[in-house]
Amino acid sequence: MTTANTAPLGRRRWTMLIVLGLVGQLAWTVENMYLNVFVHDTISDDPAVIAAMVAASATAATAATLTIGALSDRLGRRRAFIAGGYLAWGLTTAAFGMVTLDTAAALAPAADAAALAVILVIALDCLMSFLGAGANDAAFQAWVTDVTRPANRGRVEAVLAIMPLMAMLVVFGGFDALTRAGHWTAFFLAIGAITAAAGGTAALFVRDAPAARRDHATGYLAGLAEGLRPATMRAHPGLYLALTAWCVWGVSTQVFLPYLIIYLQRYLNIDGYALVLAVVLTGASAVSVACGPLIDRAGKARFLPPAIALYAAGLLLMPLARGTLPVIGAGLVLMSGFMLVLAPIGALVRDHTPPGRAGHVQGLRMVFAILIPMIIGPWIGATVIKGADRHYEELGVLKQVPTPAIFLAAAAVLALIVAPVLALRRTTPPPASGAGDHDTKENAAP
Repeated sequence: MTTANTAPLGRRRWTMLIVLGLVGQLAWTVENMYLNVFVHDTISDDPAVIAAMVAASATAATAATLTIGALSDRLGRRRAFIAGGYLAWGLTTAAFGMVTLDTAAALAPAADAAALAVILVIALDCLMSFLGAGANDAAFQAWVTDVTRPANRGRVEAVLAIMPLMAMLVVFGGFDALTRAGHWTAFFLAIGAITAAAGGTAALFVRDAPAARRDHATGYLAGLAEGLRPATMRAHPGLYLALTAWCVWGVSTQVFLPYLIIYLQRYLNIDGYALVLAVVLTGASAVSVACGPLIDRAGKARFLPPAIALYAAGLLLMPLARGTLPVIGAGLVLMSGFMLVLAPIGALVRDHTPPGRAGHVQGLRMVFAILIPMIIGPWIGATVIKGADRHYEELGVLKQVPTPAIFLAAAAVLALIVAPVLALRRTTPPPASGAGDHDTKENAAP
């Protein structure tokens, strides 16, 4: 256990878990998916631009999580970073609406407007990702580790795991019409205002939880690199096996996820893709929440193999699906597996977090689960898309379009997860009867 807290979470904590988890994922949905569509539709259709933007933002997010997560550990404070970070995150999200070809041309009339616009959107994306990662991936996720315990983390992670899907559903249902009509400024402004408001809510209702201890044995800068040392990895095998499995899964998802909306719109020609995604995301979320208690009872490591098999089945079904109903069916399998892999892996990482190092581990999580996947995955996807050489015509211009091969490439990457998952099962004991996973020696509080 990473904290001495064994009391029930309570209504206020659950409310903040849901509100901050959902709003944070609203902003990440814009960054991870709609920003790609924005760039594709208004600036450049080159998939390499999207891949470069994803990699740059992942690097910025990782830097933020490593530095702010470790700093929040040393200060013993999460609320200030959450509240202030969400506020600044919202402001930068709203600013995307100002980046257009016309704006770029006005700033530098002699320059290539498209190239300048790409530079501007990538720079702003890096700033937004730094602020968002500091607030959400570092401070908020560390706070979640502080206030939870192994016996309830399966349920908590099952709820948090559906937040990306719920966020997509909210964006698709409430704001997608703005993007389809080309009202990108209003779209970014609305999401930014919601995110900033969440920062004010956090300032009022989030309370810092006491940790078992704060580790000041090493200096701040030296402590940033401690988690990547071989000796640290040998001392905490369960943590690094879980992170490795998360990394492989993350690369697999990033092969297709940045191009998913474009694939539905431009390859499958599904005009009602928002309805398709709404049904898929609602169904997958229901499956994830329903399986939360089962994850705690069965054991997180034991639950992983069937969840991975379900996710792999969805990846293999997607290339076969044509038309609205088949895509919904394949999508339900895919996204249900997606969520059921994420929940136990996230809970295992929390269970194996050393005392007083919750913020630091969030930085490691960003390296393994965000930075590496978001650098490698989109480039694999871009290579597959370029190799397929499929195009569609819009206003007399040929634009590249993703093909079903992105799902097959994702499935091939996923095969690499078998080794760390098998090793993780050997190092993680089964749960006690009626409780969550046992604490292991590597993460037990002194």
